Amino acid sequence: MVAVVYSGSNFANWKLAQKQHVVRSFKTNGISPFASDEKSILFLLNKNIHLIHHAEEIKKIYFFGPGIASPKHKQIVYNAFSQFFKFGKVIVKDDIYAAALATCQDKPGIVCILGSGSNAAYFDGKKIKPNNFGLGYVLADEGSANWIGTKIVKAYLNQTLPEELEKKFTDKFDFDRKQILDKVYKQPQPAAFLSSFRGFAKDNMKEPYIAELVKTGFRKFLSLYTVPLLQENPGTPVYFVGTIAATYQEYLHQTASEQNIYIANIIKEPINNLLTHLNKN
Repeated sequence: MVAVVYSGSNFANWKLAQKQHVVRSFKTNGISPFASDEKSILFLLNKNIHLIHHAEEIKKIYFFGPGIASPKHKQIVYNAFSQFFKFGKVIVKDDIYAAALATCQDKPGIVCILGSGSNAAYFDGKKIKPNNFGLGYVLADEGSANWIGTKIVKAYLNQTLPEELEKKFTDKFDFDRKQILDKVYKQPQPAAFLSSFRGFAKDNMKEPYIAELVKTGFRKFLSLYTVPLLQENPGTPVYFVGTIAATYQEYLHQTASEQNIYIANIIKEPINNLLTHLNKN
């Protein structure tokens, strides 16, 4: 049996497959070495009934997630998974590589992630070309759920949300200023808190303020990451993955066309394509 995991900051998609047949599909909390240590990852694995039931049958585990750029962070995930899956071979790669496999397969492409966080890279058909992107929710993540959530929360605290949206926000969330600042600056995983406002943005995506906010994030993302990658690799197909890209694909296509960028495909959850690709190899 094979386990494939594609994790974002907030949640991880899992598929357990036996001879190309999916036995189990489920989600857990996100797994990131920036937000979790070895002990907390093990705790997460040990409380999932599907994993407990199939742990000894799983002979190969592919984990793809954020924060795997450095050997130190990669080792945290590898150690936790190796302890839990005692009879399986563990392979740990970053999420941008998984997105490339799911979209480009074995052909060159520019792959962009717009989910909880955001990132982009050029894939030559075999490996990702290193770059200086992927700076995380504090310094970057333009256009992502984290970025959108941050802008909405800031506007609410500054009382610059349109009146109708401010009322909807107040009705939906039971937060005062002190509670919000506490969650952002004192509680663990502030990125997860900020990106949790994606639901509010989605519910109001046709409101002019939210529509323009999302488009602004996409324009920043495209200008900072996609355009330079296309200039370095002209004519290369552009792909997007992630919940934000899929939810707001109308706005994404609009803002991309403003910069003469054609998007070849948008995939909400790359794990399905990923599993198919890994089964071929």
